[in-house]
This record gives sequence, structure tokens and C-alpha cells, in this order.
Amino acid sequence: MDYNLSEKLVEKGIEAFVMGLEVYNKPTIKYRIEGFSFFICNAWELMLKAKLLNDGVDIYYKDSPSRTLSLEKVVSLVYTDKKQPLRVNLEKIIGLRNTSTHFITEDYESVYAPFFQACVRNFSEQIRRFHSVDITSHISQNFLTLSVNMNTLTNDEIRAKLSPEMAEKLINSKNDLDFLAGNTGSNALYIPVYTQFLITKNPNNADIKVAIDNKSPNKIRAVKELKNPNDTHRLSFNNVIQAINARLKSENIDFVGHNGKEFNQYTLQLFMNYYNLKDDEKFAFKVELGSNSNHQYKYSQQIVEFIVEQIKIDPQRVIDKLKRAKEKR
Repeated sequence: MDYNLSEKLVEKGIEAFVMGLEVYNKPTIKYRIEGFSFFICNAWELMLKAKLLNDGVDIYYKDSPSRTLSLEKVVSLVYTDKKQPLRVNLEKIIGLRNTSTHFITEDYESVYAPFFQACVRNFSEQIRRFHSVDITSHISQNFLTLSVNMNTLTNDEIRAKLSPEMAEKLINSKNDLDFLAGNTGSNALYIPVYTQFLITKNPNNADIKVAIDNKSPNKIRAVKELKNPNDTHRLSFNNVIQAINARLKSENIDFVGHNGKEFNQYTLQLFMNYYNLKDDEKFAFKVELGSNSNHQYKYSQQIVEFIVEQIKIDPQRVIDKLKRAKEKR
């Protein structure tokens, strides 16, 4: 077991990870999708090879001792379940790096951005799991959120804008990733990236203030109903729990749950009841099942963000406070 080599690989992996984030989050760089995919794959390869070395696994090909294993091989050795969302996410980004670099345009960003964001979160969690490294000691927490240019195009718009070969490649990628996102709610695969504007008459509830000019040639309208919850509310109850636990670990939040346990079904239900989260379509959407009044709820990424922010206020006592408040009602 070569601890010295393992430590160097982890160190280089962190450098590659930071480089990927810096490339992606710098607005003047147009090569950001290609650059990010290259650096993030390099970061994973170095970090996972260090994990294999620590486990006593040889990272060199037996028939070519001077060559180390490919990233694809390393991923299959560490994550043996082919359907594991983290592995699927990583393999899609590896595929982008390997086969699509000559065809990438800025239009790919809206397709891959949610997968990139999940990949960043996954890396920070896995390097902590395998090597006890807090990635926020190397780069500020706010850099872990990608600065995304979301310019989503329809298939017809893609065909009109790009050459036939490039258009079909992008459409095939888009359809494939849309199918995966629609059938897997895990944040390890896909983290929705979108901006939501809500109109409120109470300025205290607003993050930004705007004015409506009736003489403006640019027309807008208020949409009061949620048009397509499948685009925004992808998480199941258990997905929410998994996502919150992952965030708490990746951000090194010293959370104390019910009876000292991690965030679980009881604590999620406690938050939902106290804040009436199921009654707010921003967080939850009720899905009717058949004609027997059966239903289930699907949840948005915003419920994860909201609960994590509430926990951050007082991570060790927030659950006790909620329980006491519940008893007083």
C-alpha cells in the first residue's frame, strides 16, 4: 500500500476539482463545458485511484505495468452497482468527455448542467467518505454551486440552429438525459437548476424588487399554477432525506437529529408539519393515483435547500426546538 502515492493522488485530485469549478464559474471562458468535463473526470480518476491504493488494489494493468487503469474501469471497481445514480451520473459525464468534445456547443450546457451540479456534490461527499477531506477547506462553499447559463432549446430550435450532425447528437443526448432524470429522483444523478420568480405584494418576502411598466414593449404575464411539476418536483420522500443527509455531510454541518440520529423520516415529517410544507406547491406537489382518492407527494429541490438552511441556524438544537413548538400547539 503506497500511502505517499495515495496522498499525492488526492492532492492532485483536489487541484483538478478546483480547476474544473474555476473554469466553469468564470463567465469569460467559452470552453467551460469541455474544460469542466475534462477536469472533473480527472479529479474523480485521481481520487478513486487513491481509494483503490488504500484498499490494497493494484491500479496498473497486469499486461502493461506502466499504464494505470482507465477511469471507466476504476469507477466499475469502486461502484459495482451499474444502476447506482452516482455511477450513472459519472458515466454520462465521462461519455461527454470521451466522445462529444468535438461537437459540444453552448447549447449543451442546459442539458448537462443538472448532471454537472450533482457530480460536484457527489465528489465533495465521496472525497470526505474515502479520504476524510473537507473540500470546503480548499474552495469556498459558494463555488460548489455552478454558475449556469440556462438557455433551453426545443428539438425544433436545435435543428434550426445547428448542423444536422450536431443537432442529432445534442437531441439524442438531451432525450437520454431527460429520460434518466424523469425516472430517477436521486440528487446523486440530477440536481435541477432553475430560477423561479414569484410575485408578492409584501416587500419583506421578496429577494429582489421590480417594477411593471405598462408602456414597455416587453410583455410578461403571471403564471399562477404550476405548469409541469414533473420538471421541478422529482424527489420522493426518501430522496429528500438522502439529499438532506448528503448536504449536511458535504457542508460539515454538525446536525443532531431525533435521539441523536441523522436526518430521518421522523425529522422530515417534523419539518413538514411545523412549516406546512406540503401545502406549498413551491415545495410539494400532490399526485393523484387512480380514482380511489389515493395520492402521493413529489418534492422539489427547494424543500431540500429550505430545510438545510433552517438546520444551519442551530444544527444541534433545531429538532428539540421544533418538538417543543409542536407540543405547545
